Amino acid sequence: ADKLKIKDLTVEEQIGIIDATLACLVTWLEGHSLAQTVFTNLYLQKPHLVEDKIIRAFSIHSLKLLDVIREFINKAGVFEEEDFQPVMYGYKLANDIPVGKATAMLKEVEEELLKKVKQSRSKPGEEQDLQVQAQHEESVALYSRIKFCRLLYQALLLFQKKKCFAVEEVDRFLLQCAEILPIIERTIHLGIRPDPKAESSNRADYPTILGFEPLVNQRLLPPTFPRYTKIKTRKESVEYLTLLTTRLRTICGITECITFHSALDFLSEFSKTSPCVLSRSVLQLLYMNQAKCSEPGKVLGTMHIVDVLRDAIKAFIKPPALMPRSPLMFNPSAKEYVETFLSHSIRPFCTLVQISGHNRARQRDKLSHLLEELAALQEEADKVDAYLHNLCLKLDNPVSHLACFGTWVLYHTLKVMIQYVLSGFELELYSSHEYIYLYWYLYEFLYGWMVSSLSRANNFLTEQDSKAEQMFQKGRAVKRNKKKKKIQAHRREIILNQALQNMCGGYYKAVCGFSLDGKLKRPCVEFDNEKVRYEHRFAPFNAVLTPPPVPYSQFKEMTDFKQFQTRFTPEDLYLDACKCFHHARTNLENISDPSEEILNLLKVAKTNFIVMKLLHSGHKKGSTASPEFEFLAHKNFPTIKVL
Repeated sequence: ADKLKIKDLTVEEQIGIIDATLACLVTWLEGHSLAQTVFTNLYLQKPHLVEDKIIRAFSIHSLKLLDVIREFINKAGVFEEEDFQPVMYGYKLANDIPVGKATAMLKEVEEELLKKVKQSRSKPGEEQDLQVQAQHEESVALYSRIKFCRLLYQALLLFQKKKCFAVEEVDRFLLQCAEILPIIERTIHLGIRPDPKAESSNRADYPTILGFEPLVNQRLLPPTFPRYTKIKTRKESVEYLTLLTTRLRTICGITECITFHSALDFLSEFSKTSPCVLSRSVLQLLYMNQAKCSEPGKVLGTMHIVDVLRDAIKAFIKPPALMPRSPLMFNPSAKEYVETFLSHSIRPFCTLVQISGHNRARQRDKLSHLLEELAALQEEADKVDAYLHNLCLKLDNPVSHLACFGTWVLYHTLKVMIQYVLSGFELELYSSHEYIYLYWYLYEFLYGWMVSSLSRANNFLTEQDSKAEQMFQKGRAVKRNKKKKKIQAHRREIILNQALQNMCGGYYKAVCGFSLDGKLKRPCVEFDNEKVRYEHRFAPFNAVLTPPPVPYSQFKEMTDFKQFQTRFTPEDLYLDACKCFHHARTNLENISDPSEEILNLLKVAKTNFIVMKLLHSGHKKGSTASPEFEFLAHKNFPTIKVL
């Protein structure tokens, strides 16, 4: 009814509309409905009718941006209902306009604005009129916003290229985005803002400026729509976009992860930062072009997943069956066994990659289901190893093939089990009185098994290298003059896991000491059943045969408080905890080129060592105040504070 202004918009109005639209976009990316966020902008409903050149180009471009974001998130499939609302409510996202045309329209507007910026710029030594200065600032603000939107869109389009060839160009675009965002933040005040005196019940939640109507899509929503939507402020949206560009630049690093294990580490580290759904989705599709575990795409656009897994096993333990010119591969039956095992490995390991793309809370639930698949794969690996071992013994140069594939699967199974337990600390699922059996399980079993499996792989690698060296020397007439230094492939990881095992031992002993000392609050006996809690916490491990699940009876046998009271004083346990933290500290200090996480662990180990030493010497002896476990330095390993 000619109420919406579609031409001759002022610069203030244009800046305000763009900023409000970006705020709605960010709110949509945080899991809210498209109908209650982006499509409250009336200019996006029919952008062809808008006569203002800048807003028309921006509106069409915004629809194309929505489309590429939606495509990334839907294709990756690593979102849940709390992460993202994919429903489009029948809106067409400018599908009739080619990508090139939409980008060209925005580029044309951008170039016109750049001319205005140059025309209004003051020359050196020349005093400038205040009005011209204000005009220059407005032109820069508008130009920056248009350029940012174009660069972000082009970066996302380049991420879609199949073979990761455009990563350097993507990084260049994102770097420019990062440089523009501070200008956008500085000039937020130049755009029109909602009128605080406006007669609207939603004025605090929605940008009720020109072109926005909060209730325009009310009829599209179900009668009892569950989610309350509060639009982000413009400052918050710029902060979100700044973090998004940083995350997207970080993602480019996955292209350097040629080995499967290095890629898993990258995915795990990225997930620890709790990234947004868009960056998680882009990372998934960049690493594995297709998100379906049953039909995975090529890794990094060039490598088949079977070849990547084969190389991962070779690097981890060098099974004789996978070595170059292995006589086993001339045996059709042996070759079929190995290829079948590798093809059966695809689904669980692609699932593992996909799980890393989900939000942290959902990961925990999915890890418990993955353990069932890994248990079945472990059983198959053991059978393949046993069959190949029998064949290896009949060779001219007999070698062992026991527990080669099995150790590799066991290693990943243990990593999943450890991640499952530790994620509960990060998600604040545990009470302090539960720490005793959680850290006990990690200390006595999971980390012990992990160190053992890594040591076995390390020894097998060394043995294989020695045999290969001997064979090489046999074929040469000249003897070597000096011995080659042996490189232990898993040494760093063994030391780190020993450190984490000692950390868990320290917490376990400390909590036992607090219990004996009466410092730890426990739930009321009539409303509590420790056995039920224990079995609930470790229920997913029942699906795994190796390592075998540890029954509650074994925990009680090893941590019987009546025996503790007769054999130990709280001070004895504090001393044991002190020793554990000292060993952890020593191990961590032996790791060369430590990461930020290792430095944080070192800080926690040092602090806890001092606290335990003080308690051992009688500090706070009479106090019954409960200790505090502070998860600020590290999400899984707390700093102990005694009050």
